[in-house]
Amino acid sequence: MLLPSESSESIERKIEAARVGDAAALGQVLDVCRNYLLLTANRELEPEFQAKVAPSDVVQKTFLEACRDFGQFRGGTEAEFLAWLRGILLHNVANVRRDFRGAAKRRLAREQPLFPDAGQLAFDAHTPGSALAAQEQRELVVRALDQLPEHYREVLLLRQEENCSFPEIGKRLGRTAESARKLWARAVEQLKEILKSQSITR
Repeated sequence: MLLPSESSESIERKIEAARVGDAAALGQVLDVCRNYLLLTANRELEPEFQAKVAPSDVVQKTFLEACRDFGQFRGGTEAEFLAWLRGILLHNVANVRRDFRGAAKRRLAREQPLFPDAGQLAFDAHTPGSALAAQEQRELVVRALDQLPEHYREVLLLRQEENCSFPEIGKRLGRTAESARKLWARAVEQLKEILKSQSITR
């Protein structure tokens, strides 16, 4: 028996009751499973991620998904229910790893300065004409931004001006973090193309 606080027979009766619509019975079964899932989350979630997402939060998300998807559970025994819950929990743990490792990888390997020559402008800050060059650059950027579609302008401002992460941008735009990153990358490329055409025609 995996859950010593209650007999397998009692748990299985509550599973059957939950199957016919007894929400309280489902809540009681989940509560009995809480410590088991917490132990599993603590074991599976590395310390580097626990600093960002508490194991209890992963368990709570698992409970919410279990309540939502209980109709998909086809078992009837204590062991089958635990295995089903554990599968949901491990999927959520994998999502935590993916989200944070993906964000770190993009920060280190994929992101590039919006304006590659910005560093040179800063380096030349005290040379003659540098202030005028910087002002001209800003004016070019403002004009280029005005030519972008609204959703491109919005993602650039959220990323560059408000310093939002891609998960934050995704929430504000109703997208996934990866979709927000791709939108930002497309906006950057289009902005660079506009800036390049402006420099050619000047």
